[in-house]
Amino acid sequence: MKRLEDYPDAHLRRFERPPLPPPTSVRTVYLIGICGTGMGTLALLLREAGYQVSGSDAAAYPPMSTLLHRHGISFYTGFDPAHLEPPPDLVVVGNACTPTHPEAAAARERRLPQCAMPEALSHFFLQNRQPVVVAGTHGKTTTAGLLAHVLSQAGMDPGYFIGGVMIGSETSGRIGSGPWFVVEGDEYDSAYFDKRPKFLHYRPRAVLLTSIEFDHADLYDDLDDYREAFEQLVALLPFDGLLIAHSDDPTVRQVTRTAYSRVRTYGLHTRCNVTVGQVYPTPEGQHFTLVVDGQELGRFFLPLSGRHNLRNALAVCAFGLQIGLTPEQLRKGLASFPGMKRRLEVRGEAGGVLVVDDFAHHPTAVRETLRAARQRWPDRRLVAIFEPRSNSSRRRRFEQAYMEAFDDADEVWLSTPPFRHNDHPEDFFSPEAVAAGIRSRGIPAHIAEGAHVLLPLLLEALRPGDVALIMSNGPFGNLHERLLQALTQQTTSEASRRAHDPLSA
Repeated sequence: MKRLEDYPDAHLRRFERPPLPPPTSVRTVYLIGICGTGMGTLALLLREAGYQVSGSDAAAYPPMSTLLHRHGISFYTGFDPAHLEPPPDLVVVGNACTPTHPEAAAARERRLPQCAMPEALSHFFLQNRQPVVVAGTHGKTTTAGLLAHVLSQAGMDPGYFIGGVMIGSETSGRIGSGPWFVVEGDEYDSAYFDKRPKFLHYRPRAVLLTSIEFDHADLYDDLDDYREAFEQLVALLPFDGLLIAHSDDPTVRQVTRTAYSRVRTYGLHTRCNVTVGQVYPTPEGQHFTLVVDGQELGRFFLPLSGRHNLRNALAVCAFGLQIGLTPEQLRKGLASFPGMKRRLEVRGEAGGVLVVDDFAHHPTAVRETLRAARQRWPDRRLVAIFEPRSNSSRRRRFEQAYMEAFDDADEVWLSTPPFRHNDHPEDFFSPEAVAAGIRSRGIPAHIAEGAHVLLPLLLEALRPGDVALIMSNGPFGNLHERLLQALTQQTTSEASRRAHDPLSA
């Protein structure tokens, strides 16, 4: 993990911050980068707790912008030090801010009380709770959402802080009144002045560790460096704490060996404490037999597709059983889970084309998402549309993995990745090389420069019966809605043309 002294502007990153005021003495909180997933969720929690919340961001897009407006939280579009007048009681600085960010620099120069997002979450909401931190390279959002849902359905009224929105819900966070507080634990850095992983702030009583595969190449040197962050998280667990570990994953097994707390394992092989017997996939989800310490606990249904989601459900079952939930409570909770937005979320259908949205960006996530889509829609042509947007996905070192990640697609469209200030030309992702590698595996692959170029090409390429699976960890130019609108217009125009020209029928 990079340290403050590793940066050429370290003199701006290291400064004496005023102490955080006690929660009872805070009235106004200002969030820089309020529309980010984590920052927006924190804003919602602070508003629920009764604080006056405002903030700013460079741009606003759903679902977070919609949630903020719905909960009466106003924010500026664009940044200006004048936004910090009159001075708020606390400024929360998003980790996208650099030391020269106009508002972040003003907060530092004016010596305003300020902190990182994970610090604020811990300071205001975790001190008197039992945090259960869901961490790992993949599956954090769905697992955390599923756990919060199951605990809620069991009447435990958990708090939760999740990097995504549950379908049918109006929030990604809630204070709750029960003992447990579910936190999606991100291994990315906390702020420009705090390069520690976010999850080290979260005071874990329990950890659900889903997977460890090298990611965030802009912050970690290699897999060993990356793994050490998770070892630090596990080391925070008290002796009577609980680690729920995915032992199909060899790096998770390695980290598990460093734990001093209780450990329960889950996975799809029989050596795990919690595993499955028979599995029956259907287009609606999957039925499975839950096996715990060699004993079958009956049939369960999960309304999500893919083996990765089956593992997510096993993690939740392993934790739930340890804190006293009954198999029936687990069964009801799993079966009623509506899923998370941007995780194989059907956005709509127009012109016979089903438009699906997913957050996948790491090669493994892309591969597992496509496998789940193939399981869910086995009889439809699967067209994958991918934007390599994250810091890691734009790196050359992941090219080979991407070439192999699209094997379940019938056709692939790649958006040219943006070149940013922290990119190096010699290590930059080549969409041409990846497309060529995909074609060598027998799958048509194309390249386009962004959503505005992609849209007309997709209208030409897509046909009734297709699934258009759009994958990006960003808004992708609102391609999902624009594609649905264009397909609707295209269908309407074609129907009108046929109605006025009988010979074309």
